[in-house]
Order: sequence, then C-alpha cells, then structure tokens
Amino acid sequence: MALIAGLPMYDPPELRVAVDAWWAGLARAFRREGIAEVPDRLDRSLSTHDLWDDPRLFFTQTCGLQLIDRWASRFRYVATPRYAAPHCRCAEYCSLIVVPAASRAQTLPDLRRARCLINGRHSHSGFTALRATFAPLARDGRFFGAAVVSGGHADSLAALARGEGDVAAIDCVAHALLSRCRPQAIAPTRVIGRTAHAPGPPYVTPIDGSPDLIERMRAGLMRAAADPALSEARQQLLIDGIEILPAERYRQIAEFEVETARYGYTELD
Repeated sequence: MALIAGLPMYDPPELRVAVDAWWAGLARAFRREGIAEVPDRLDRSLSTHDLWDDPRLFFTQTCGLQLIDRWASRFRYVATPRYAAPHCRCAEYCSLIVVPAASRAQTLPDLRRARCLINGRHSHSGFTALRATFAPLARDGRFFGAAVVSGGHADSLAALARGEGDVAAIDCVAHALLSRCRPQAIAPTRVIGRTAHAPGPPYVTPIDGSPDLIERMRAGLMRAAADPALSEARQQLLIDGIEILPAERYRQIAEFEVETARYGYTELD
C-alpha cells in the first residue's frame, strides 16, 4: 500500500509550486534520515478530512484543534513550523478579526447582531478562537445575529467582499500568505482586532508512528529548515523554522472552550 502525504493548511493554487518544492525537500530530508516509503508528491485528490482519515496517510499538517478533539486518537504530534507572518509569536499564531473595508464597525462591540462567517465548526482559527474572543461581549448567550459556514478562510474573505457577511476570523498566516499571492482578496477588507495566541498548526503522523519514526521525522524537518536549496520555498511560504513543542501545549486550545463556557456562550450566534 503506497503511503500518501498532504499539506492542506496553507496550499492555495498560487503557492502550489512552493508547497510542492517544500514537500520535495522534506521527502528528501526524510529519506536521508533513513525513513522508507516516503511519498514522492503530495496528494490533492482528497478532501482535507478524507486525507486525514485515510489509512495510507504518512504525514500531514492539521489545525491544532485536531490534536485535542475527535481526531486526537488519530494523530501523533511531530513538530510545529514557525511562521514569519505578522502577528505570529514564535510557534504561536492568532486569528485576525476582519470586516468589509466599508463597514462602520471600528471595535468588536460594534459587531453586535452582525452576520458572522466561519470556515468550519472544527476549526480553531475560524471558530473556537473567534467564539472565545466575543464571549465576554455576549448577552444571555448571544452576540451575533447569524453565523454562516463559508468552508474556508479564502471563502470567508470572498463572502465579506460580496457583502454576504459582516465579520470573520482569518488565520493570520493564511491572511499574510493571501496578502502576498492574492492581494485582491484582502483589499476589500480590513482588520479591527485579533484573537488570543495559540500553538500553530502542527505537523503530524498517524498515531501508530513509532518513537523512532518521530525522531527521524523531526531530524528531517530540522534538516529541511536549514537547507539552502529550500530557502526560496520557505520564504514564499513564510516558514521561519521548526519547533518541537511539548504536545501538552496544544491543550491550551481547550482553554478557549473553557473561557467560552464561562460566559455561557455555547453557540456563536
């Protein structure tokens, strides 16, 4: 059974040459560390969730929420890429609270009863971080007038530009990458706030990965992060290094849920 890999978190069409170059470098580095059966190329034929659930999966990147929610029994933490994007802090990231450029909203309270766009209810950057940010402003468990699932951060930005929503939380790495490769998606919007920081989207492997495999993968990631031949790909993808965090750090994301519940804000609308 041929193994597969995917890097779906930051893979817009405009950056796929760079993403493929980064994977080619990672695959090369993994092989040099003695890892067998490394996929030659990324699999983009599957949806993100189908990729993560595929028994052939070898390596991928997920939202940190997947390490503590229903995917916790599926993945083993490997490492966290560090991004040189505005608002990132070492291996931590946050989400930006974004509104249409013409919006009258200047502060978060101005968005009461607004139409909120979320990329999905199993996303930290687009959902749980957003909900925790607005929880202190909720009244009787409500703040927004409506919540609509867009399907992705780029989809949320497009919906804001079309006037189909009033606010969204956009992963700051995705926002920075789109600012570079698709500035027309960012131009009709503006940022009025941000969420709290959390550990960034991790690289993971299936839960049955051995400690030896994890160590070899980590060594390969460090090798690729220092490879001069990959400097252009890393620069285009804003990858600034690799950090090995204690896996428990991702429990910090659960604290966003605790904070939300403390205010009785169990739904988003």
